[in-house]
Amino acid sequence: MSTTGRELTRRLRLLLTLGAAATLVLFFAYRGVHDDTVPLSSSSTPGILAVDTARNALGTAHRIVGDSGPEGDMSDEFHTQVSVAHQSLALTASENVIGVEGRHDLQTITGLIAVYSGWVERWGREDHQALSTAYLHYAERVLGLESEPGTDGDVMSRLDALRDKQLDVAERQAAFPWQLWLGWSTVAVLYLALLLALLETQRFLRRRFRRPVQVRLLAATAVCGLGVPVLGWITWTAQRAMSGSLDGIRVREKDPDGIPKTADQVQSALADAGFWASLSGWVLLGGAVAMALTVWGLWPRITEYRWRAPR
Repeated sequence: MSTTGRELTRRLRLLLTLGAAATLVLFFAYRGVHDDTVPLSSSSTPGILAVDTARNALGTAHRIVGDSGPEGDMSDEFHTQVSVAHQSLALTASENVIGVEGRHDLQTITGLIAVYSGWVERWGREDHQALSTAYLHYAERVLGLESEPGTDGDVMSRLDALRDKQLDVAERQAAFPWQLWLGWSTVAVLYLALLLALLETQRFLRRRFRRPVQVRLLAATAVCGLGVPVLGWITWTAQRAMSGSLDGIRVREKDPDGIPKTADQVQSALADAGFWASLSGWVLLGGAVAMALTVWGLWPRITEYRWRAPR
């Protein structure tokens, strides 16, 4: 094989090595971010906001109890709010943000709400002042009002603890830890090295064979030159959307009307999460196409020199 053939073979090996390494690192770095966008949007955020809804509904229910007084008619609206709380907890269970531990917590909370409702019902039916006061006190202790703190096992405390656990999961999903910084830094280094190697190879071919453009290598360069920046921009957009969504749910929403607004904001920010995540498969395809174009562009020249008869 002539010197030109060896130079072409060396460049082909370098390009394939860089292409394979860049594709794999980009694939895992990309998935490291986008695998969490969909669960944050479709599971974690609705689960957290459902806990907020349940907490607000129970607070409203007890305010109805206080406003009605022992002689008042509070049953319909009170039970409506308790029903809202149960429905919200059912939604939290369906989202299953923290797994088995969360389901156990929800079962306990649901049982405590039933106990709370039972004390309120007894309070509403009791004519004796002392017993009525005692029943209301027991109800408040089980509920765990901010104005009447209960034990760590009351409904509100358990709801807050459940929300904190869910928020921890959401924060992990929206985080950009050092592993991802390392991954994307490696992508940048390999991407630049691959582009430079492709450009140098085209310069070598143009100088050696007097051809202004090698179309297949140019196409491979275009795939790499455009694909990686586009995926990087999508990742930056997704990461910013996740961080913004987390800021919106980090503080517990005390206004019931504000919860749907927060949910809409998160859904709007992460509306393209499914599309972003689906592009991970195209990373491998794009890398394979770029490497195939590289081989297609260089291999005919290499075989030409390899099998050229000696003079």
